[in-house]
Amino acid sequence: MSEKKWYNLFVSVDQPAGQPPDAPGETPGSSAARQVADIAATLAPAPKFTSPVSDAATFAEIYSAAEIRAPLHGYSITKVAEMLQSEHIRSLPREVKRSSVLVALEAAGAPLQDVIEDAVKRDRALDTFERVQEQALEKLEARKTQENQQVQAEMDRLVAEHRARMQANNDEVAKEKERFFGWRLKKQEEEQRIADAVSYFVTDNPISTRGPAVAPRPSQTEQK
Repeated sequence: MSEKKWYNLFVSVDQPAGQPPDAPGETPGSSAARQVADIAATLAPAPKFTSPVSDAATFAEIYSAAEIRAPLHGYSITKVAEMLQSEHIRSLPREVKRSSVLVALEAAGAPLQDVIEDAVKRDRALDTFERVQEQALEKLEARKTQENQQVQAEMDRLVAEHRARMQANNDEVAKEKERFFGWRLKKQEEEQRIADAVSYFVTDNPISTRGPAVAPRPSQTEQK
């Protein structure tokens, strides 16, 4: 469990009577963090979620799914957080805010350890739910990546098929053009032979002839 700065708001850094002084080099803040770590070590492992969470943005639903309930005295870490934001103390110095909360907890008979334990449980629930969501996201990404690869493969197959059809169409047109050009060339030769024969008997030759056959221009599809 990593250190959380908010712990130091609640864990008293005053050395309790009868307790040995902090170890050399240990600051009051580090001592407070160590106390929190000791509390966390006594708690059970990460919570299990016994019901689904329909709205991940609703933290209350996450806590409920992890079966985290406020202590019987009613002072959960969320309530303490609300107290710290109260208009009565939120503008006060940090130490005054801490002392005010501690006084309220003492008056209500709410042990500070209960509040810290509640905070740690909620923190662990959020961390666990984060991992659950992250794993779900990773699985979704892997599944969609595979689907995209399949879609891309299908697109490539279809593109290859259509390109083959286009090439077949172009080949068919080119073949027909070649046939037609050859026929037109023979037709012009035949017309010329007829015109030559007729020319012996008429002044104005009625037979139409054309110049040398010109290959047909390639279509736009062939040019592409």
